[in-house]
Amino acid sequence: MGRPPDPHSTLVPVRTTAAPGLTPDLIAGLPWPHWAPIAVAVVAGILVVSCLLCAICCCCRHGHRHGKKPRDKEAVGLGSLPGTTTTHLVQPDMDNEGDPKPWGRLLLSLQYDFGSQEIRVGLKQAADLRPGGPGGTADPYARVSLSTQAGRWHETRVHRGTLCPVFDETCCFHVSPAELPRSSLQVQVLDFRRFSRHEPLGSLSLPLGAVDLQHVLELWHQLGPPGTAEPEQTGDLCFSLRYAPGSGRLTVVVLEARGLSPTLADPYVKIQLMLNQRKWKKRKTQARKGPAAPYFNEAFAFLVPVSQVQSVDLVLAVWARGPQFRAEPVGKVLLGARASGQPLQHWADMLAHPRRPITQWHHLRPAREVDRALALQPRLRLPLPGS
Repeated sequence: MGRPPDPHSTLVPVRTTAAPGLTPDLIAGLPWPHWAPIAVAVVAGILVVSCLLCAICCCCRHGHRHGKKPRDKEAVGLGSLPGTTTTHLVQPDMDNEGDPKPWGRLLLSLQYDFGSQEIRVGLKQAADLRPGGPGGTADPYARVSLSTQAGRWHETRVHRGTLCPVFDETCCFHVSPAELPRSSLQVQVLDFRRFSRHEPLGSLSLPLGAVDLQHVLELWHQLGPPGTAEPEQTGDLCFSLRYAPGSGRLTVVVLEARGLSPTLADPYVKIQLMLNQRKWKKRKTQARKGPAAPYFNEAFAFLVPVSQVQSVDLVLAVWARGPQFRAEPVGKVLLGARASGQPLQHWADMLAHPRRPITQWHHLRPAREVDRALALQPRLRLPLPGS
């Protein structure tokens, strides 16, 4: 029992515990402590558990992505639809929210008199108009007409520097009951320009057949985009007015015309001054040869005392020879206290700025319409000053 152990006998248990073929011979030949196999088993178990956890996480993520695919496909499908990928899907529609009146609004009143067969149109006011220029404001006025009465319209006065003008004007049109269903009330709001074409700000077309005219209607109407078509016109005339209250001298300078029919020849301008609806004084320019845009540049002076300046009417008429070589009126412009629209504004500007020439372009209106407005009577022969 006291014999020391054989050194070779200690290696036998180690060799018997190592399974042949599981580890390299170099490692198997090394002396291992008794706890080494346990540590190796623990490490191997940790690695196996880690791999299993990673596999489970990958499977969960993969399944989560598969669950989101239909939503992704829905977003892509929405973007692939034609006409739906506009800013209106993100921003509110300007026609429904935020700014429901992109062209402004117009307050109108309508009344039909079945006895006289006249429709009375009341232009009350406009609101929220778009600026007509870079200044952020406009000089608006309104033009009213009927679709079945070409060449006849009513214009309001020009309101300076405002996007919410108060017109408060009324006009009448003769329309038979049988004509009402096929008639439309057309209103154009324009920005006044003294020396250039007036810029449209908005328009309204109201079918009278769809309106209950048994009662007086007063409603706000939304203006639409301005139309490009202008009312049927016979040309434009440019002239200046100057009035000196001290001497009672009214000076009319006829400058030029434009937009006349090319079938006309030898155009000239008649200037007629009327007092109390009767012809009083008249002048005329020289006839001009050539195109549809004649240049006159002729001045005429009339003596009109201050006491009569509010009672006179000034009529400028363009005459020309037509296809039958006979002189006939092309169109007229009526100015004075009984005028309306731009001519009335021109007359008011002349009186507000004495001794200063005020120049402006005017649309020529049909001669018969101006004659009806004037209710022409035979010429009144007044005694001349000093006679």
